[in-house]
Amino acid sequence: MHRTYSLRNSRAPTASQLQSPPPPSSSTKSGRFFGKGSLAHTFRRSTAGIAGPELSKKLAQLVKMEKNVMRSIELVARERRETAKQLSLWGEDGDEDVSDVTDKLGVLIYEIGELEDQFIDKYDQYRVTLKSIRNIEASVQPSRERKQKITDQIAHLKYKEPNSPKIIVLEQELVRAEAESLVAEAQLSNITREKLKASFNYQFDSIREHSEKLALIAGYGKALLELLDDSPVTPGETRPAYDGYDASRQVIIDAENALASWTLDHASVKPTLSIRRAHEEDEDEEEEEEYDERADWEKEDLDLEEIKA
Repeated sequence: MHRTYSLRNSRAPTASQLQSPPPPSSSTKSGRFFGKGSLAHTFRRSTAGIAGPELSKKLAQLVKMEKNVMRSIELVARERRETAKQLSLWGEDGDEDVSDVTDKLGVLIYEIGELEDQFIDKYDQYRVTLKSIRNIEASVQPSRERKQKITDQIAHLKYKEPNSPKIIVLEQELVRAEAESLVAEAQLSNITREKLKASFNYQFDSIREHSEKLALIAGYGKALLELLDDSPVTPGETRPAYDGYDASRQVIIDAENALASWTLDHASVKPTLSIRRAHEEDEDEEEEEEYDERADWEKEDLDLEEIKA
């Protein structure tokens, strides 16, 4: 495809890959028993959690829905690479400037498909981490059910056989079950918060990297478009000879270097939080009030000293 230079030609690991090694390949890329169409998506979503514990059903469905999202992104990535090839193929027989620029644009668009493929693998880290919450939810369910079952048995015996010796035995079992349940519930609470935070950190880091790299590619793509002479010509007039081969190749090289050197530490888009600003403003106001109070006290002390004098 790439007649002059390719972004994917035996490249060394990028700075972001050295900073954070790429995750293993996504589980959506293999083992497709049910295919990749919308029917398969609907089937996976509707059957998620059917056989599992009640406590974990909702999260199990979310995990399956996220797998559908990843399969959709995988399809987009594959189609993106195919369109890049087709763009280069279409422009090959055009004028020199059109041929060169469309080929280089194809290189950039093909790279977008590659980035989307990498995004899937990193996004899968988020989904796999969510699954760990689902697993702990499933493990807590039996302890809840056991405690409830013993409670129901005690209530039934107290109603039917108030003097039954089984009541004392069941109450002792209930004490043990409640202790086990407390441990399980605390573990669920801790792991839910830990894994929820970790999973969405994975997701937002991958989104941030993907978005900023797309913005870089868009910028270099627009630089390539500047090499096209779009000034109108009259019938019979000849356009000046195209001399942008070196420039277009350099744009691709610069794009590759920019993508390879990008890291999360050097992300250009930073969030602006109004909540934090309001908190800081409150602190500033408190400091100003304290300063005014100190000034008033000092003034009063000076007045007293003058009166005594």
